[in-house]
This record gives sequence, structure tokens and C-alpha cells, in this order.
Amino acid sequence: MAYTTIDKPSDYFNTLLYTGNGASSHAISGVGFQPDWTWNKNRSSAVNHALTDSVRGAPKRLMSQSNEAEINQTTGLLSFNSDGFTVGSDSGYNGDGNSMVSWNWKAGTSFTNDASSTSIGSIDSAGSINTTAGFSIIGFTGNANAGTTIAHGLGVKPNMIILKNREPDTSNWQVYHSSLGATHYVQLNSTGAAADSNTRWHDVEPTSSVFTTGSSGDVCGDSSGETFIAYCFADKKGYSKFSSWIGNGNADGPYIHLGFAPAFIMYKHTTDGHSWIMEDVKRNIAGNGYLNGPASREFYPNANNAEATSGVRFDFLSNGFKIREGSSADINQSGVEFIYMAFAENPFVTSTGIPATAR
Repeated sequence: MAYTTIDKPSDYFNTLLYTGNGASSHAISGVGFQPDWTWNKNRSSAVNHALTDSVRGAPKRLMSQSNEAEINQTTGLLSFNSDGFTVGSDSGYNGDGNSMVSWNWKAGTSFTNDASSTSIGSIDSAGSINTTAGFSIIGFTGNANAGTTIAHGLGVKPNMIILKNREPDTSNWQVYHSSLGATHYVQLNSTGAAADSNTRWHDVEPTSSVFTTGSSGDVCGDSSGETFIAYCFADKKGYSKFSSWIGNGNADGPYIHLGFAPAFIMYKHTTDGHSWIMEDVKRNIAGNGYLNGPASREFYPNANNAEATSGVRFDFLSNGFKIREGSSADINQSGVEFIYMAFAENPFVTSTGIPATAR
């Protein structure tokens, strides 16, 4: 029985905490690998989320809370390094004396697909992939046509796709999640509920080779030639999971089984207008085992707020997480579906069948 193929999740995903110094060049180390997607946030101040990847290249920045176009942020993330990255003086990356966080993912293998040669997809795509970790960063040029298919390089069906049109003045982030299916979409920069529309994913489920875009300019372009970036994820046993839970409105909330001790969770209420919420072990865990501690420490990808605190929303456990807050609609409204993405700190059982060491 295969328990996991990844015994050390921090080789592929890692949360790094650091302190900014406001300098024009500040090398940050300790990620453990050369990241290909880095999501930075100032914990102390209400400044923008800052997303940079190796496919678009440093210092190009997108902001998860905004529909604004990509910019060349010359004081932002300046380079990806073998054990981290170098940042400039921008407060979203390096606020002087501010507590900072970065979430880092590794892709690392170059990917190109010439659709006319391979007969995979209807347009070309290229990027960086990691089939072991089920993660790819895919760039493509839109053709403004509904029903366009794009190769994602994972070799398995993606469970989640986060996509952004890089060029127009305004273009919302579009999210496919397997728990909602291709008939629905949510937006990363919005509190909006999941919407039923064929204009995003053309009502066509992704396959092991391609995903399909609909007629919206946010996914295919208002005119031919607009460029896009897509972050694609697939479940990997013992390392990552993309699924959902149903709230029960009770202090004894649902238990969500992952098969690993989570390092990072991002989730969203899908029915009404509620924020996305991001939590991770390194900011939340206290000296009391697997409990969050006196307060959950949260970010909202759709807002630029400083780190927020609330009551203990859930426990990080060795094989999943347990909802502890019955009164909050953000996490446990009765009968509501909540979608999530989660990455492991440790698998519950290693590839050799040995239970992982507890925290």
C-alpha cells in the first residue's frame, strides 16, 4: 500500500517567516529549495499580497487581492536563489522592521507544448512543472475563443487551477476547484459565492493533459494576444489535498481527514460573500501541541489587511484538521460547502509505512 511518495514535504512547499529591513537588496534564505512560486505578505501592515513566479520572471508582480494587471515591481522580489530569494525595499516584501511571511512552492522542470506538433491542446503553452508534487506553472497566450484547450503538464487531472490574465487594466483571478466542478467558478480577489457559468471553464472538466477555458476575457482574452498565467495543482497522497467540507454550525465542528499533518490551508465559504482565509502552522502553532494557541492568525487573499487574529478556528492534527469554531460563518456555517487547498508538514505515514514523527 502506498502511503505517500513525498516523505519530506518541505522539499516542495515551505512557509518562511522573516523580518524586513527596508534595504534595496535583502537576501532571504531558509526556504530549503529554489522556489518557483513565492507569495509574500507583510504581516504587520495593510499592504498588498505580492505573487512572483519563475515563469513570468522576477520582478514581475501580481496581487491576489486585486484585478490589476501585472507590473514590473523593481523594488519587489528581485531574484530566486538556491535557498530562497532576494527582495528590494517595497513594503510588501521587505517592510523595515516588519514581520513578513512567504509561502513557497517548487516546480523546477521546464515544460513546453507545441500544440500543432503534439496535438495536445489547441494553443501552445510553456512553463515549469513538478509532477512529483502535482504542481505546474503554465503560461499561454490567449486567442479570445471559447473552448480553447491548454496543456498543463501534470500528467493527471488538476484538482485546482488559479488563473490570471496578466495584461488588461482589470481582470479578475479565476479559480477552478474540483469540488465545485467545471460548471462553477470562484474568484481569488473576491468574496463572492461560487457562480454557475460556462464562461470560465466552458463546463468541461480538466483532463490529465489539458484544461479548457470559456468565453470570458478573464480566461481567454478580450482580444487575441493577451498573456496568462495558471497555477495548477493535483492531489498527492500524503502531501496535498484539494477538497471540501460541509459546515455543521456546531462548536464540535467537522473533522477533515487529509492523510497528513497540514502546514498550510487556504479555504473559502462558497455560498455567500465571505473572504478566502489562509492559515499556516508556522504562524499559528503554539507551545501546546497541535492546537492553534490562543488565536488563529489569518490572511485574506482577497484583501490587503495586516495579519488578523480570531478565536481558535481549528486544530492542526497529525492526519488532518478539526473545526473548533461553531459560530463563524467563515468556516462552519451549517449546511454550507467550504472548499480548501492544503499542503503537508508531515505525511501521517511515510513511504515505508512508518508513522511520521509528531510535532
